[in-house]
Amino acid sequence: MRDLLADVPGDRLLLDEYRKDFRRRDFAVDGYDSWKLERRQDFQEPEDDSWRVYSAGDRGRAFELLEGRRAELLQLSRLAADHGCRLLRVRVVEFPPTLYLAWELQFLRLRAECGELIRVVGPEVVASYEQDGPLPELVTLGPDTVYDISYDASGLLDGATRHLDTAVRDSVAGFISHLYDQGEDIGAFMAREVDQIPVEH
Repeated sequence: MRDLLADVPGDRLLLDEYRKDFRRRDFAVDGYDSWKLERRQDFQEPEDDSWRVYSAGDRGRAFELLEGRRAELLQLSRLAADHGCRLLRVRVVEFPPTLYLAWELQFLRLRAECGELIRVVGPEVVASYEQDGPLPELVTLGPDTVYDISYDASGLLDGATRHLDTAVRDSVAGFISHLYDQGEDIGAFMAREVDQIPVEH
């Protein structure tokens, strides 16, 4: 996958630049699904209230804070529908889940309840693509944009490399769609696995 992205030079965007560019391009062109691939198992999100209290051990309060986002997430799904866009995501999950991943899976289940289309795959599904290292974190927007999202050593988001090319966008979307077809719905996955499995700290 990184070989595919390397075929088209990318523009390195620092964090603020990435966020501004994403907002400018998001829903700028109607009729294009947005695909996201999440591979890393551990992140840090110090700006997120729910993650902060969850990581401090107050899971009940963390889930209350997540639930407080339901209206916002429903509005996002309605906005996407108004623009003829589906929000689709593939999440790679390794067991035992990290503390972060256990929290994020709860958030993803809420997102799915609000209209996003999210499926889970295990590491065995992506293993054949990872001889040269883990798959990147990827997002597609519109007809021609792919973000290869980057993080620092501690797991903090620090920007992205933006690739602008219709063929690359279509190939990346097709690749994530292929993984999606092999995945399991996040709700079914959570009911069967995560709700019964203890989290590794």
